[in-house]
Amino acid sequence: MDLEFTEEQNLLKSAARNFLKNECPPSLMKEMREDERGYSQKLWDRMADLGWLGVMVPEEYGGIGGDFLDLSIIMESMGAVCCPGPYFSTVVSGLAILSGGSEEQKQRILPKMARGELILTPALMEPDAWFEVSSISTAATREGEDYILEGTKLFVDNAHIADYILCAARTDSGEGVSLFLVEGKAPGVRCTLLNTLAYDKQCEVVFDRVKVPAENILEEPGKKPALLEPLQEKATVAKCAEMVGGLQSVLDLTVTYAKEREQFGQPIGSFQAVQHHCADMVIDVDGARFITYQAAWRLAAGLPAGREAAMAKAWTSDAARRVTRLGLQVHGAISYCDEHDMHLFYRKAKAGEMAFGDSDHHLEKVARGLGL
Repeated sequence: MDLEFTEEQNLLKSAARNFLKNECPPSLMKEMREDERGYSQKLWDRMADLGWLGVMVPEEYGGIGGDFLDLSIIMESMGAVCCPGPYFSTVVSGLAILSGGSEEQKQRILPKMARGELILTPALMEPDAWFEVSSISTAATREGEDYILEGTKLFVDNAHIADYILCAARTDSGEGVSLFLVEGKAPGVRCTLLNTLAYDKQCEVVFDRVKVPAENILEEPGKKPALLEPLQEKATVAKCAEMVGGLQSVLDLTVTYAKEREQFGQPIGSFQAVQHHCADMVIDVDGARFITYQAAWRLAAGLPAGREAAMAKAWTSDAARRVTRLGLQVHGAISYCDEHDMHLFYRKAKAGEMAFGDSDHHLEKVARGLGL
């Protein structure tokens, strides 16, 4: 395992941090909570110009041909500023098309995605609130050459503005779960925005007899499903990278505050209790970063990464809870004020804890890998 970044990746890391620090401060998240679309078109266009939307798309489809470590670097930088918008949902969906789409689908979708002309989102979670593939009950019934989708998905990022929704559905002949590219405005698709803790734009999506033409079926029904679990693994690690960026910002804010804030004539960072809180935080943040990039490196190298992805999510979800709690404790009441940035990172961390499975879910996956 080699976790050293290349010279190009170090440049990408520096450029991403500087760009987002200038163009996307955490305050943008507060601005976007009142915006129904939930993102800045200007910022989206700039990210497309930088090649970020096509970071893992091969050059032949209009991307820059990077690997999963490149994507993780960008996601960590985005997490550090609580960047709002459909970047995560679009890029993760693009990975599924890249892995399992037909040549026609790749030619039709990936270049537009890389240019910022399409917004995509995966629809995986269902009302029974479990994360296993076996829990998916959205039905896909064959009618001629098409399939008819019926079911409900929850917590679908940016579905209300998505050009395509990547829907996981169970086919009617016992063939398992396939992925269907559903046009966001297709007849029968109903999106309802949910009130969320993190000010993000998540939707309930109802598929009411939605027809999906054959050319939009991503994974051919009748074959053993091969796309969904790898998609979940990649999404999980990308989410971990985003969370690591947010947790680093919580640590930075807290250490700076502990050095500046005085009580009894001295900085609160001189008190042993606060010192230990900050030490516990840095251990958690560095641990989350290491275990996340271990999984990202395996994905970039094309190696199996199911266990590493589960370990990363289990650790990072718990670390997020500990780090944000201590950050709030050291800051005291000021961190709960809307004017302060700390509560934004807390909100994103809570949302990240649950995304693609909480720590309990991923601990069970790790245990199953041990034969337990």
